[in-house]
Amino acid sequence: MDFTESYHHSASLVQFSPGAQFLLAALYDTLTVYRSDTLCISRSWSIDLSPSPTQTFLQASSSKSSPSDASITHIGWSCDSEYILAACAKRGSVHVYKLRDEQWSRRIDAGAEGLVKAEWAPDGRSILCFSEWGIRVTIWSLITKSAVYIQFPIHPDRGYAFRADGRYFVMAERHKSKDTVGVYDATTSYKLTRHFPLPTSSLASLALSPTGNYLAVWEGLLEFRVHIVTLTGDKLGSFSPESDPGLGIRHVTWHPSGTFLAVGGCNDKIYILDSSTWSPAVTLDISSRVPASTIVWREPLNWLEATFGRGFISYERLQGPLTVPMIRSEQARTSQKSGVAQIEWNTTGSLLLARVESMPNVIYLYDFPSPQERFSPRLRTVLIHSQPVLQARWNPVRRNSLVLCCGGQSVYEWSDEWVGENGIEEEMAECIGVPTENFNTREVRWAPDGKGFVLLDKDQFCCGFEVLSG
Repeated sequence: MDFTESYHHSASLVQFSPGAQFLLAALYDTLTVYRSDTLCISRSWSIDLSPSPTQTFLQASSSKSSPSDASITHIGWSCDSEYILAACAKRGSVHVYKLRDEQWSRRIDAGAEGLVKAEWAPDGRSILCFSEWGIRVTIWSLITKSAVYIQFPIHPDRGYAFRADGRYFVMAERHKSKDTVGVYDATTSYKLTRHFPLPTSSLASLALSPTGNYLAVWEGLLEFRVHIVTLTGDKLGSFSPESDPGLGIRHVTWHPSGTFLAVGGCNDKIYILDSSTWSPAVTLDISSRVPASTIVWREPLNWLEATFGRGFISYERLQGPLTVPMIRSEQARTSQKSGVAQIEWNTTGSLLLARVESMPNVIYLYDFPSPQERFSPRLRTVLIHSQPVLQARWNPVRRNSLVLCCGGQSVYEWSDEWVGENGIEEEMAECIGVPTENFNTREVRWAPDGKGFVLLDKDQFCCGFEVLSG
């Protein structure tokens, strides 16, 4: 693994281009495009800070203003890496630039309704702008220079989804104090094709299946209940645990095939729902007791000091059965969060990653059988660390490759692609020092080609890439 020098960013705004050739970063009011192989600067822009007439009026009627109002809050690449957007939510403006034409630019002003979020639509030529107070979402077209308005979105961060092919846009809306869903055809200027009520009383979020056939919607944290509906509004099923439901649902994620739905709440259980019955095919009860059949890896003590923060060292492999450390009960009672912290499938759905708040230093990896095998998921691997895990991410290309961070001057990798002396693939877990002074890895993001990643500290970032042997 080879690392670049560190560079500055603000608000964790660093993003690879879809083709992984470039890296976009924002620093307050400046956008910079780096070449991902050398991190040489390819383009740079300073956003236009001149206020629109609406902003001028609002600023004149308000005494509150600060320099941070000019900072970039959202960035994004179009799907073909041709265009770049930078949104300044506090100023209600979105700025669009063209990678191959440094002089070309466009600006979108949100107006009096304000702006909380902006992002690209899958076509790479339309931009979604979410207003304040859930008033509406505006879809601006760079081609027609016109806008389409959709009223009353419930959640600008988790209440909508595009079908995998980008054809349909599904959004949770609130009309007359009722939860509803609107289905819009993105190929016909977001014309409404379906609109139907939801069985939820206070929708927390939604998840569209990878096949685009099913929509999972669930209640807020006061009720553990998930519903599955079709895009025509037909309700297929609901699930709520019969015993010990906990406070509510925290995470829901579809299997890549769409045949299973993983649901995790405020207890340490993950329910795997089968799409044929929408009832649990298996319940994974995450425990501190690890059986003897499970592979256990533990981060070595003081390895950073021993390696002077450079190079890599293997995890220690332990023999089970054993018990992993848990948060003490008095700490758990005062914690604002409990239960499942993360559930995420790998690209093929053969492995499920799980983290729980009661054991924050531990990663659980569950084996899932293929459709041709008998359905019997099992705990395969446990990774134990000295500090709580902050982020864990599957490689977007390679089947069984994982990277994670724990907030120190390091990053951690696991995979089962290592070929041993007998020619059989084996597991490998490594601790890798980041050779940058005073760098604490808080976030890690894979490049789209899976050959490297970007590591983020509070105000700086660096990249790590595979070293190909000749």
